[in-house]
Amino acid sequence: MDVTTLPVVGSLLHAGADLLTALTDGLAPVAGAAAAALAIVLVTLAVRTALVPLAVLQVRAERDRRRLAPQIAALRRRYGSDTRRLQEALQRLYTAEHVSPLAGCLPVLAQAPVLSLVYTLFTHASVAGAANALLDSTLVDIPLGHTLLAVLAGPLWTHAWIVLVLLGVLAVTVELSRRAGSRWNPVDAPVPGTPGGGTGAAVARWVPFVSVAFAAVVPLAATLYVVTSAVWTLGERAVLRRLVR
Repeated sequence: MDVTTLPVVGSLLHAGADLLTALTDGLAPVAGAAAAALAIVLVTLAVRTALVPLAVLQVRAERDRRRLAPQIAALRRRYGSDTRRLQEALQRLYTAEHVSPLAGCLPVLAQAPVLSLVYTLFTHASVAGAANALLDSTLVDIPLGHTLLAVLAGPLWTHAWIVLVLLGVLAVTVELSRRAGSRWNPVDAPVPGTPGGGTGAAVARWVPFVSVAFAAVVPLAATLYVVTSAVWTLGERAVLRRLVR
């Protein structure tokens, strides 16, 4: 079943296509062939601006976890490998301190529908029964609906550098964000003897780079969204960590 044929989804896609088309037409005199790519960047910035209140909650949640870090470390030492009792104790602590461990996920969850919309708009030949003109949009001659693999496997492989540059920017941004997060909220070393402690630390070290792998396999339009959002997050977090009390 094609979900784009559902009434609600179809309406959202149609509205999204109309918005991007209007922005592209308005930016064309200034940006030329890159107008659609710039339109996606502007949409991303608009979405992230609207989500600033959630980002504030996220930074406050970070601050709360930092404040509770000594108590959390003590609980980890106390319960060691008893995962069930540790989770129960952590939940009691969060409840008593009125801290939500899920607050840090809010901006990511809120962006998921928009990213899904961008992805869908650049992977379907038609929207609401009409030909999808957005698929004709390009950046450095690469259609915004192409993935890195499609570019490398086709005649446009010489233009793949633009995708590789974007992925490089994303990787650097992710690493800078990870380091800043580690300084702001240091993670305690695993308790000796805790099963999987070392593995968990290694996974946590590399999980942020999943976004780089994701950006490499989605259409270029979605890659632009992910990269723009990541760069925004890095700057936004640096500012809010200084301002939010």
